[in-house]
Amino acid sequence: MSKDYNNPAFKKLLEKLQEESWQLELLISGFAIFGLFTAYDSVVMHFNEAVATGQDYQRVAFTVIRISCIILIFSLLVHVLLRGLWIGALGLRYVSGEIDYKELNYSEKFTRYLKKKVGSFDKYIATLENYCSIIFASSFLLIFYVLAMTCIIITIGFIGNNIIGSDWLPEWLSLWLGIPLMIFIVVGMFLTFIDYITQGFLKRKKWLSKIYFPFYWVFSFITLSFLYRPIVYNFLDNKFGRRFTMLLFPLFIGVAISFSLHYNFSNYFNLEIESNDYVSNRENYENLIDEKSGFIDNVVIQSKVIKENYIKLFVPYSESIEDRVFSFNEGLKPKKDIRGLDSDIIITGNNNNVNRDSLRRAYLSTFNKIYYAKIDTTVVESEFIVSHTKKGTMGFETFLPTDNLSKGKHLLEFKRIGLNKNNDTIYRSLKKIPFWYYPN
Repeated sequence: MSKDYNNPAFKKLLEKLQEESWQLELLISGFAIFGLFTAYDSVVMHFNEAVATGQDYQRVAFTVIRISCIILIFSLLVHVLLRGLWIGALGLRYVSGEIDYKELNYSEKFTRYLKKKVGSFDKYIATLENYCSIIFASSFLLIFYVLAMTCIIITIGFIGNNIIGSDWLPEWLSLWLGIPLMIFIVVGMFLTFIDYITQGFLKRKKWLSKIYFPFYWVFSFITLSFLYRPIVYNFLDNKFGRRFTMLLFPLFIGVAISFSLHYNFSNYFNLEIESNDYVSNRENYENLIDEKSGFIDNVVIQSKVIKENYIKLFVPYSESIEDRVFSFNEGLKPKKDIRGLDSDIIITGNNNNVNRDSLRRAYLSTFNKIYYAKIDTTVVESEFIVSHTKKGTMGFETFLPTDNLSKGKHLLEFKRIGLNKNNDTIYRSLKKIPFWYYPN
């Protein structure tokens, strides 16, 4: 089929499909909107989990997915709204035909004005058709723009971490190779952005185009533009498309800002304030966490009112905790850090389980030396072990006795030992959780 694109029969088929494409647009938009709304909460949950546990790869991936969902939901809703208006206009045209300005019997002044500003009803329908088709196409084009920006950021991070900051390359080679590459990518990023907002100005000028071409060629691969370049140039080859393309970037910024808006109902308090001795945030009480997600991304106790003779304290795992354990016990730091993406496929069976078990015990021993809990002003003896919640959140769990507590309000404080620049021991408060003790 790709060889027959100049065939008159193929062009006729494309024109027929083009006329009937609105049905596919509505079908795809409907399914996509339903799927996006269904998946969005799950995406946000996994994004929060990645942030809480310090999983950088997952955080980047779910950030891209989350932004893409927001863009698609917004643009496809606008598309469905305008396409519905277009269908309504078509139905009205079947009943009423063109606008009959004589039948309206307005004054000559208003008739001239309306003919100039409102014009033909068929022109209105054609304009709606153009907007609907362009909005539908640009919805998916914006996703590629998001992927392009993500790929550029990943490329900059890769050069900085794996070439300039490399441990396996000689210092002279990492600097001589990494710095020119970094400069090339940063300059190319700005040139590409300038070329985008000026709609190809750098390609029009003869001497500028020669300078810009190497950057353009490299960035066509980095930004994956070879996948969607025909759509971009099809936008730019007509006046209507150029005007709409100029709106894409401010529209993208506007959508991002709109989703960040919220209403402040107090000058002093809001839902994001962390728990302390005078605020109790639901994120720190296991029984108040959303059962649908079930993900724990904060230090929690079982409930706000403690009736049992113990307090269950759970601390979710994060990579920063492991880094801190390594800094206190360098013997635990492996030669090869295997954190990150992994596979369940076992290549070899030479696992020293005995040695690994002893290292795990040393790991937990170090954790218990660094982290501890206080109730009011008293340090409570505790022993954390590794545990999992019902929804699979991994973390450290311990049970604190309440035998010596009086009835009423108390404050649990989760703390850790740290070192300052002079290697002096300091004590940092990580979380304060108020609770009320009323035994059965």
